[in-house]
Amino acid sequence: MSHSEFVYNGRATRVVFGQGSRSHLERELHTLGKQRALILCSQEQRALGASVTEQLGAHVVGLFDRATMHVPVEMVVEARAIATALDADCVIAVGGGSSIGLAKALALESSLPILAVPTTYAGSEMTPIFGLTEAGLKRTGTDLRVLPKTVIYDPELTLTLPVGLSVTSGINAIAHAAEGLYSRDANPLTSLIAEEGIAALARSLPRIVDRPDDLPARHDALYGAWLCGTVLGSVGMALHHKLCHTLGGSFNLPHAPTHTIVLPHALAYNTHAVPDAMRRVARAVGHDNAAQGLYELARANGAPIALKEIGMTEEQLDQAADIACKNAYWNPRPLERGAIRALLQRAFDGSAPDQDF
Repeated sequence: MSHSEFVYNGRATRVVFGQGSRSHLERELHTLGKQRALILCSQEQRALGASVTEQLGAHVVGLFDRATMHVPVEMVVEARAIATALDADCVIAVGGGSSIGLAKALALESSLPILAVPTTYAGSEMTPIFGLTEAGLKRTGTDLRVLPKTVIYDPELTLTLPVGLSVTSGINAIAHAAEGLYSRDANPLTSLIAEEGIAALARSLPRIVDRPDDLPARHDALYGAWLCGTVLGSVGMALHHKLCHTLGGSFNLPHAPTHTIVLPHALAYNTHAVPDAMRRVARAVGHDNAAQGLYELARANGAPIALKEIGMTEEQLDQAADIACKNAYWNPRPLERGAIRALLQRAFDGSAPDQDF
């Protein structure tokens, strides 16, 4: 894109990054002027939630440990009632997208400030985007009230992230930056951040697969995830995110694996429309082709590469293509139902991406 005209919106989040940085939680609560925190986590992260509760002692008024994928609205109502009953003045979200998503939905209702301690590479902690599921339909929106005030990135907390989830969560993060490079509101700063974020993840994920306890690699991956999340929070997304939103919301497919599978095919769809962006993605992943490079990154590191591997059926592909084309949204290449249906077929089968459709 041309750098002669652009609009850049900065987002104000305090970031505390580094090994052992969770030890600064009490300091960060004081910095926010808060002292009655409600801890949110999922069942899987209960031990971590309990350790944060113990660490902060009297500054914690309760622990809600049932955060779940896609943020069901009933759960938000329940957590809000608990926060009100306990007179919480902030929430500390510990874990992945589920706990941070629940914290955002709470902030939307109550304006309680969020302190996020992410343990995956999802990146939602850097965005003002929220999602809620009601009666089987997921709706998303943007509201600056849900942007966490402070994010603590501690690479040590990602050491227990299973290798398979590390890879899919990392490629999910790469998707934010890749689409950010060809976003309608891309700008020089977010494009620099995007390319650096993709490169950090592309070089660190194979090292994590090789040695899951490699702390410098974990540090590099979390750094990349922060950058990619920053891009997601700063510019709009396009076809890839719309497709994954459709597949996750309508067919209940797991979030990060869906992103991992769809990304190479969505990039292939857009390849000829945005050659400069594709060159930058390719350079960041160390390949001569962006879509193929990301397909190989996933395959070589044991990630799923086919929708049929993660619970989708072939009969659902037509419906998915219809839903994806139904709402008009921006994409560098116009939406063509036949081509999107072909893209979904390749993603379903696990075929290599095809740039000529």
